[in-house]
Amino acid sequence: MPSPVPFSRRSVRDSAAGIVVLAVANFVAITTEVLPVGLLPQLARGVSVTESTAGLLVSVYAFVVAALAVPLTVATRKLPRKPLLLGTLGVYVASNVLVACSGSFAAVAAARTLGGIGHAVFFSVSIAYAARLVGPLHTGKALTYVTAGGTLGFVLGVPLGTSLGAAVGWRWSFGALAGLCLLTLVLVARLLPAVDAAEIRTEDRPGRRRRVRLALVVGANTVLFCGHYAVYTYVSPILLTTGLTEGALGPALFVLGTVGLVGLWAAARFLDSRPRALTLAAMGTIAASLVAVAWTLPAMVPVLVACAVWLAAFGAVPATFQAAALRADGAGPDVAGAFVNSTSNLGIGVGAAVGSVVFAQGGPADLALTGAAIVVVSLLVVVSARSAFPATPSSDRSPSDDGTGEDVVRDR
Repeated sequence: MPSPVPFSRRSVRDSAAGIVVLAVANFVAITTEVLPVGLLPQLARGVSVTESTAGLLVSVYAFVVAALAVPLTVATRKLPRKPLLLGTLGVYVASNVLVACSGSFAAVAAARTLGGIGHAVFFSVSIAYAARLVGPLHTGKALTYVTAGGTLGFVLGVPLGTSLGAAVGWRWSFGALAGLCLLTLVLVARLLPAVDAAEIRTEDRPGRRRRVRLALVVGANTVLFCGHYAVYTYVSPILLTTGLTEGALGPALFVLGTVGLVGLWAAARFLDSRPRALTLAAMGTIAASLVAVAWTLPAMVPVLVACAVWLAAFGAVPATFQAAALRADGAGPDVAGAFVNSTSNLGIGVGAAVGSVVFAQGGPADLALTGAAIVVVSLLVVVSARSAFPATPSSDRSPSDDGTGEDVVRDR
């Protein structure tokens, strides 16, 4: 039974069931998006292309999301949120089934394009949905717990899919994921509370300063994801250069994904109290760790340690930037979520494409240094944009931000 407490006053505990199933949905969404990363060598052989070309499947998916997230979110704003979310999960089922049955690179790319269309709507809706299930003072924590599902996609989804692919073939990995998406659809249908139409507010046009804050957040988000995914898309080939075998990739990615829970813990601990310090610490650690990967290649143990630190820090990133976008008040929750979704995937797509070129021409060390340099650019934006990334959720906001006296901070 849903809690009688109004959504505006609910804590995470009051909305626990909804938050848990949203986290599960995030798990299958992220696993669907990044599973080709773990299966890159097998998938490339299966459709007779090079690994650098197979890596472009990540770019195809991401560019579809980047192009469609905002327009599809705007076009579906008046639709009931829960049925819309269920529809996106159905698209994930279809996409993964088609990938499993595809016999060529073009067919796989087409199936991934379909998945990207669903993904364009899913994350825009799920980010706003999580924020609406709780009161403003609990937004950061709710987003962190929902984001935990995505982190577990890296921790469990990709490694388990990689191990299954190594054991019985990459097609079975996508088939099993399709079944998991279908099960998640059933759980969401039964357990996620509906958001009443009255709670899906149409926001007044925000003032210029709030729009600038949102632009700074999503701009930094784009660059950060570009730097991260330029390297992460090719993490399997990078690890293979250290002497790791294909059979050991799944367990290695599991361990590396698990450390991302450290960053997730940090987000839950500090996102509602010290978001700026959390953001700067995570981004600085990512850049330094990628430099360490480049310097220590091809030594297996140092590279694995550097990768662990890198991915631990990145575990804090999704919830951090989602919360920053919502708190910028530059758009309504759905549209702000759409911008985060779009720019994250724009960064993923560009990063995977850049990584393809650098990996093919320069090798893994050059790739890691390139990723680090891109992350530093994003870090400099955050350092200089104190109003968009304040020390506390209510910092650097004044009633005159818009020149109207109407700039209300939700997280005060």
